[in-house]
Amino acid sequence: MDAILLPGQPVALPPRAPKPQLGPGAYVRDDTVRASLLGLPKIEGTTLTIPRVRPHPPAPNSVILGSVTRLSPLQAFLSISVVDGVPLPAGEEFTGVIRSQDVRATEKDRVKIGDCFRGGDVVRGVVISLGDARSYFITTARNDLGVIFATSEAGATLEPVSWQEMRCPKTGKIEKRKCAKPEGL
Repeated sequence: MDAILLPGQPVALPPRAPKPQLGPGAYVRDDTVRASLLGLPKIEGTTLTIPRVRPHPPAPNSVILGSVTRLSPLQAFLSISVVDGVPLPAGEEFTGVIRSQDVRATEKDRVKIGDCFRGGDVVRGVVISLGDARSYFITTARNDLGVIFATSEAGATLEPVSWQEMRCPKTGKIEKRKCAKPEGL
């Protein structure tokens, strides 16, 4: 019971335990206890509750997900929509900037932003600092950070091939990206 549940997801209860009383954030449907809120289930005494997870603004070392909205020769601009695994409410996105020196840990002076990101790419990054008044500074300079979802020119979802290339399953064409290492590898 340590994973954040989405509304409607079943709550994993301990086997052979008596059914708990349901508090705020939980309900029963088809003889299964389910979450009615985004949150972590908690059992206090004999009552199961799911307190609401409140989104918070990015802070240094927060892991974010965002989509690339604009590119310039020296930086990529992101619309941040998830902070530390918690989605932000619609319309309350933050702006992030990935500078060319923050894309990867080595050969920072040879980075070309256009070879690392494209508009619409979904990127996993870490907040370095609060940046300027308009945006947060983001880094992708770790193996697990970078593009996690991208669409090819043919409209198919790209598959990562290496840390700097993705392949279109339709056409077989290779496109350059700064890829995040897929989870579980």
